[in-house]
Amino acid sequence: MILLVVIASVLVAGVTIYHSQEQNKDYHENRLERKEEQILQSISYALRETTYPVTTEYLELIFMDEIYKIADVQNVAFNIYDMEGQLIKSSRPAFEADSISNCLDAEVLNNLRITTNKRYVEKKTAAGDNYQASYTYINDLKFKPIGIVNLPYFEDNSFNNMELRELLLRLGGVYLLMLLSAVILAYFVSKYITRSLQAISDKIYQTDLTKRNEKIYIENPGQEIGKLVDSYNGMIDELEESAVKLARSEREQAWREMAKQVAHEIKNPLTPLRLTVQSFERKFDPEDPKAEAKVKEFSKTLIQQIDTMSNIASAFSNFADMPAQQNETLNVVKIVQLALEIFNEDYIHFISDEKEIIAKLDRTQLIRVVTNLVKNAIQAVPEVDSPRILVTVASEQEDVKISVADNGVGIADDFMDKIFEPKFTTKSSGMGLGLGMVKNIVENYKGTIDFTSQEGKGTVFTVKFPKE
Repeated sequence: MILLVVIASVLVAGVTIYHSQEQNKDYHENRLERKEEQILQSISYALRETTYPVTTEYLELIFMDEIYKIADVQNVAFNIYDMEGQLIKSSRPAFEADSISNCLDAEVLNNLRITTNKRYVEKKTAAGDNYQASYTYINDLKFKPIGIVNLPYFEDNSFNNMELRELLLRLGGVYLLMLLSAVILAYFVSKYITRSLQAISDKIYQTDLTKRNEKIYIENPGQEIGKLVDSYNGMIDELEESAVKLARSEREQAWREMAKQVAHEIKNPLTPLRLTVQSFERKFDPEDPKAEAKVKEFSKTLIQQIDTMSNIASAFSNFADMPAQQNETLNVVKIVQLALEIFNEDYIHFISDEKEIIAKLDRTQLIRVVTNLVKNAIQAVPEVDSPRILVTVASEQEDVKISVADNGVGIADDFMDKIFEPKFTTKSSGMGLGLGMVKNIVENYKGTIDFTSQEGKGTVFTVKFPKE
């Protein structure tokens, strides 16, 4: 709409200017013809009334005074030439005689002779204005050419140009008003047309596969918009069905994996337990003097296997059902030091630039995070000549940061994406639940856990908890 208004205004302005120029051209041509006809009529009247012979030789005498009367009556200056183009008489004052051509150009004479109406108009530009000069034969009473009348005519377009400027200004005001109206109308029309599309765009932007999405309801939509809304609503229904199926499948798959893991971990101690019982039943001799010692050894073996299964059950229980958070205001530096006291390894070092960093956390869960990270570090350094584990606590603005660094074997690039998966482990023993449990605790506090590792050089785990 705006473009159409602009194009229309430019076209109308161009047509107006062109029309004005053509109108000026026709006006001056017609005015020159009228003046020329009036002068010829006056000359013809003078020739009829004169007592001199009507010939070329007497033209100067005939119009000696008459030329001034005609110029005064017609309010126009003109010149009279003989048939050879020599100036005979001019109506201009004597002091302007120098500016009058005393002899006509051969081109003017030739063009005048070859024209059918015996009239020639010469067009030139002088001092920035258009200039015309008409040349016409003066006929005697028998219509024989005896001279040439020259009528100079300067086009005065000042009035017409002023009128044109005023007209263009008025048109400009009208089209400026139309342009503003078009902008306003286009804005509201576009808002009305695109409101449905905007609603659809907002809904598509808000679509989230992890939550329930609302359908689009628009009153009286157009045919195309209605089809688009129906397609979107149909897609939402399909997404919900797919999400339900996917969630159910993931839950079933998770339970299957958990069941397989539990069965596998329980079978590990059951096999040696069964073999131990069978061997004891087959070899045990009550009369043997060492029978009591063998019974104690057998009981010790059974207790060890039972403790292993108990630890397995406890680990799965702790992972599946985390105890409720009992938040309290505590000194994180002191709690981390307390968690490290259960380890006897002399290569474990603790550093903190501050003696007290206060945060609201669950004491038990904080200890569990630290001990699990340190246990992983200990299991990573058994083959290192000079093992070293460094635990640091620091304050970072609104967070408290705990880092556990070791110079152990590191983590291979292939395993980095799986390190926090519940059932993943790179060790020959263990259930792979420690880091998964740590991640669970940290995320419950809206904290973060990440790590950097280089194979063969070591690993650094970093945990950040919000203080509040």
